[in-house]
Amino acid sequence: MDKRVAILGSTGSIGCQTLEVIAETPGLRACAIGARDNWKLLAEQAAACKPDVVAIVNPDHAAELSKHLDKSVKLIAGPDALSELIRESKPNVVLTAVVGSAGLKPTMTAIEIGATLALANKETLVCAGSVVVPAARAAGVDILPVDSEHSGIFQCLAAGTCKEVRKITITSSGGSLRDMSDAEANAATVKEALSHPTWEMGPKITIDSATLMNKTLEMIEAHWLFDLPPEKIDVVIHPQSIIHAMVEFCDGSVIAQLAEPDMKGPIAYALSYPDRPTRNVKSLDLAAIGKLEFRAVQGRFARAIELGHHVIRDGGAAGSVVNAANEAAVEAFLNDKITFGRILPIIDSVLDIWDNSQTSSNSPTLSTDKQVTLQDLLTVDEWARKQVADLL
Repeated sequence: MDKRVAILGSTGSIGCQTLEVIAETPGLRACAIGARDNWKLLAEQAAACKPDVVAIVNPDHAAELSKHLDKSVKLIAGPDALSELIRESKPNVVLTAVVGSAGLKPTMTAIEIGATLALANKETLVCAGSVVVPAARAAGVDILPVDSEHSGIFQCLAAGTCKEVRKITITSSGGSLRDMSDAEANAATVKEALSHPTWEMGPKITIDSATLMNKTLEMIEAHWLFDLPPEKIDVVIHPQSIIHAMVEFCDGSVIAQLAEPDMKGPIAYALSYPDRPTRNVKSLDLAAIGKLEFRAVQGRFARAIELGHHVIRDGGAAGSVVNAANEAAVEAFLNDKITFGRILPIIDSVLDIWDNSQTSSNSPTLSTDKQVTLQDLLTVDEWARKQVADLL
C-alpha cells in the first residue's frame, strides 16, 4: 500500500516541492493538504493530487475554495483546521512545512495519532522541543528532519552513534548580505535581503538566512533532534552550499554529507525513510565546482550563534521567546517598520527582558510544574510578541 502523507503548508515552497517529490516517487500518496490563505493554489494542488481531505485555516476562503474541489474531498476550515485534517485523514507521515509557531498544535496531533513526523518547521522544536520530543518518544513516533542541514547530520550519524559524536558542524551559505560590511548590511533594503544567492525560499526564512537567525534555530533544533549539548554544535560559513553538515566522531573521523543545493533530496529521504529513494538527479561533479570555501562565523553573525547556545543552556521557554521575537522583528522589517540592523538587537532585548523578568511581575504566568506545557509556550509566544510591539 502507498504511504499516506499529509502536508501542512502545502502552498509554501517546501510544500510545493513535497508534492513534486510525491508525484515522482512510487509508493507515496498525498492523502491530505492544508494551508493558511492561498486557496487558489490549494485548489490547483487538490485537482492534481486528489487528496481525501483539504484544510484552510482562514475560514473566509472556505466558500470559494469549496467550489473548486471535487465532491469526494472533505473540506475543513478554521483555526484548528490543520489538526482536524490530521485526525480525519489518518496519515502515515505528517510533513510540517507551516511557518512559525502555527505548527505546534498540529505536531502534537500527529503524535497523538502515531504518525511519523517529517519536520520542515524549525520552530516546532525551537519553541517546544521540551514538550514535543518527550511526547514523541513516549508514543514511539519517529521525528525525521527535512531541513537540509539536519537531514545531513541524520545521514552522517549512520556512521556512528550520538554518544560517539565529538562535534557537529552546520553549514551556512551566509545569506544574501554575506559579502556586505556590517554597516552596509544594517542599512540593507528588503529587496536586497530577499535576494538569496543559493536557495529559493519563502521571505521569512530568507531574512533569517541573512541575519543567520536560521542557524540559531537550527542549533536549537539539532540539540533536540540529536540530544547534543551546545558545546558540541558548531556553525561555519560555506558559500557553495554543497556540504550541508559534518559530524566529527570521537576518533577524529569526520563524515560529511554533500549534495547540490536542492530541498527535494532531504524531503524525499524523510518521506521514504528507512529506504533511500532512487531519484533522477545529476551526479555531484566536484571537479566542475572546483573549490569549497569555509569561513568562520564573525562580526554581526556571531551574536546569532551565541543566541543559539544561550537558549540551549537556558532551556524552558527561552526558545519560544527567541522564536516569537524573531518572527515579530522579521515581520516588522518586511513591512518597512524597522531597518535590517535592528532585527537582532530587538531579539536580544526581548531575551534580556525575559531573563530579567523571572523574578519580577513582568513575567507571564506559567504552570508551577518544572516541565513547561504547550499552553505555557503559547503564552510566552504571545508575551514576546507584545514586547517587540512595545519596543517598536
